[in-house]
This record gives sequence, structure tokens and C-alpha cells, in this order.
Amino acid sequence: MNKVLDRYFHISERGSTIGTEVRAGTVSFFAMAYIILLNPLILGTVADVNGTTLGVPQVAAATALVAGVMTIAFGAIAKYPFALAAGLGMNTFVAVTVVSTQGVTWAEAMGLIVIEGLIIVALAVSGFRTAVFNAIPHSMKAAMGVGIGMFIAMIGFVDGGFVTRVPDAANTTVPVGLGINGSIATWPALVFVLGLIICGFCVIRNVPGGLFAGIVVTTIVAMIIQAFVDSESWSMATPEPPSSLGGMPDLSIVGNVDLFGAFVNIGVLTAVLLTFTLLLTNFFDAMGTMTGLGHQAKLTDENGNLPEMKKALVVEGFGAVAGGLGNTSSNTVFADSSAGIIDGARTGLANIVTGVLFLLAMFLTPLYEVVPMEAAAPVLVIVGVMMASQLTEIEWTRLDIAIPSFLTIVVMPFTYSIANGIGVGFISFAIFSTFAGRAKQVHWIMWLIAALFVVYFGMDPLMDAING
Repeated sequence: MNKVLDRYFHISERGSTIGTEVRAGTVSFFAMAYIILLNPLILGTVADVNGTTLGVPQVAAATALVAGVMTIAFGAIAKYPFALAAGLGMNTFVAVTVVSTQGVTWAEAMGLIVIEGLIIVALAVSGFRTAVFNAIPHSMKAAMGVGIGMFIAMIGFVDGGFVTRVPDAANTTVPVGLGINGSIATWPALVFVLGLIICGFCVIRNVPGGLFAGIVVTTIVAMIIQAFVDSESWSMATPEPPSSLGGMPDLSIVGNVDLFGAFVNIGVLTAVLLTFTLLLTNFFDAMGTMTGLGHQAKLTDENGNLPEMKKALVVEGFGAVAGGLGNTSSNTVFADSSAGIIDGARTGLANIVTGVLFLLAMFLTPLYEVVPMEAAAPVLVIVGVMMASQLTEIEWTRLDIAIPSFLTIVVMPFTYSIANGIGVGFISFAIFSTFAGRAKQVHWIMWLIAALFVVYFGMDPLMDAING
């Protein structure tokens, strides 16, 4: 059996072992498990035009189901250790823009996601999506990887309570602050700092399974502290021993989709523009994430391209279709699965482990809820450090490359969006290449993408003009 797994997943060929893949796949799950809690808060509580909500328990169960199925499929077919789950940013756009302001029902909104997913699959099958990937200059690919690392680290700092948003009422020019009210003298922040130290020690000393061990040890520390400290002192998580093993998941929302209702409800043009926005976000979020993860796992070639990229992109495209059908929003390659890569994941076997744990999570919710956000967040910061190593691969001596690379890197964490960073980077790359007299050297696909992103960023005025 071991030989069959080794041969199918190329485990030895990629310098890994079955034990490493199993352990690292577990690490990826714990680094991503928060999406089962976060996605329901984003999607499950928003009422549509009919006053209907999806429900928190229902979205939680469906989120785990779709993530599990698609992660296993990606691992088995694409054979890369890139786990899939409901994409952050996409789910917020669906809830806040598509459902809350455009007047569509949840079934209609999910229908649009299924449609854009089918378009993504068609583009991948045709080879166009791979052609886009190959047309991106190496420095820009490296910048995308670094930007994703910064984005992941930012998520870690925010989720750990180490960095918080300063309310607009504060009348300050500082958009974010250190800790809570400028202080990190809080129990959650202490747990985060201790977790960062523990995880840092583990990776520096090359402790096998270091990040997973860091999460476990930090969770234990959090539970000990919480046992002696009033739970109200915790800003984001209250880790407690599970009261039960869980129960049967509620999957009643799965399949509740109206493919063409939005085109009738809000008009063809508006529905097309919304689908286009979803398409661009999904298209480049996944591509940027796969670029960064592939480089981090050292699975890319000398040009920064992944072997058999077309197959991976086709499977990933079906994540949007599955997410729409499951009412969980588009599922895409999750940047947080880089935690498993850092811990040694190199093959799809790690994905199989991560996916199985997602499926089990439908039944064992109390068990994974024991892990507080403050215990998992330090791993994201360490991952950001690792991914920042690609900074050395950017041609900083050429300002026509350095400026768009820098913009790509900083816009991702500052706007909390991978797609925004890629869009700003591509547009600026086309502009500054022209200034440098290298416009003809820019691949026509890069020009096309830049133009599409100009439309993407101008979507709100377009929508206002149409609705006005």
C-alpha cells in the first residue's frame, strides 16, 4: 500500500514521506479550520430580498462538506498540497454586494457563482488560464507570492488580536493600532505572542511537525490561562473542553440554487456585470495563490510555472461550481494551506488528509472549536515570513518592474484582497513598461488582463450608472 501511495503521489520523488504528508495535512486543516466558523458568520446571518437567511449551522456544515470534497479531489487529481475552502473576499462580496444591495435571493446569488465557475472551468480546459499564468513575468509571480505572504501574516496579526482596526470615530490618521486600545496587555494577545515564540522556536530548530506542535501547545496554554481568567477578558476566543462529540450535520441548503433567476430579477446586464466581477476575483485569487504556494513548496520550474498546471486549474475551477451548489460561496485554493507546506507537505496525499478532516469536522465541530484563533494565528505569521523569501527574486534594479512588484505586495494586505493586489500590479506593470520603452515586450495577455482590471476597479461606478 505504501508503495502504491508513493508511486501515485510521487512522494519520494518530491523528497517527502507518507508520515510527513499525513502530519502536514493535519497542520493545513488546523490552519484553515477557522473558515468553518467564519464563513457562517459572513453568509449565514445576512437576509436576502425575501428576508431569508441561510443559517449559521447550515452554512458551517456545508462549508466543511464542500471544502472536504474539493480538497480531496484536488489532491487526488492535481496531486498538489493545496487545500480548497470558501474564498475570503469572495464570500464577503456575495453577502454584502450581491445579496444585500442588488436585491437577489441567496439561491439566485449562488446561481451566479455556479455560472462563473463553469466559465472558469471552460477557460481552464481551453488552456487560456494556463496561457495567462505563463505570460506573467517571473518577478511579478514572485511579487504575488510575497504579497500573499504579507496578506497571510496580516490575517494572523488581526486574528490574534495583535493588530486591530482603529474606529473612524477615533479621528486619527492611523487606520490600525497595536492590540486593543493601543495595548497588547491582554490575555488573547499574550497567547498569540507565546504562540509566535513557540512556533518560531519549532521552525528555527527544525522540530518535526513544529507548526502543528505549536498549535497544540499554544491551545493548551490558552486553556490553562482561560481556566483562571474570566472569559470576558478574551476578545476573540474562549477555548473550553468540548461538551460533546457533535451530531449529524444539517445540509438542507445544499443544492438550493437558481441558475438564471438573477437575470430575470435584476436584469441581464446587471447580472452579467456581477458575474464578471465574481469571475475576475476567482480567476486571479486562485492563480496568485497557486503561484505562491507552488514556489513555497519548490514545485515550480525555472520560470516559476507548475507542471501540469492546466489539470490543477480545471479542478480548482470546479471549486466555484461546488461552492455555489453548496451555498458556501466559491471554493478556491486557500492560502492558509501554506502552513502544511511549511511543515513538509509536497504532494496531494496531504490534501487527502486535510479533506478527510474537513468531512469529519461536519460531525465533530466541538473538537476543532477547542483551538482558539490566537493559537492558530501565529502559524500564519510564520508562513508570511517564509513566503517573503521570494523578495530576492524580484529585479529591484529595474524600476519599471520594482514599482509594480512593490504595489502588488503592499496592496494585498492593505486592502485585504489578493485580487486587488494582482490588479493594481498588472495595471502598473503595463503602464511603467510603456514608460521604460518596453511596451512591445509585454505579452498581449498582460495587456488584456490590465484592461479587464481597469473595468473591474470601475465596476461600482458602472453599477451606479446602470442602477441610476
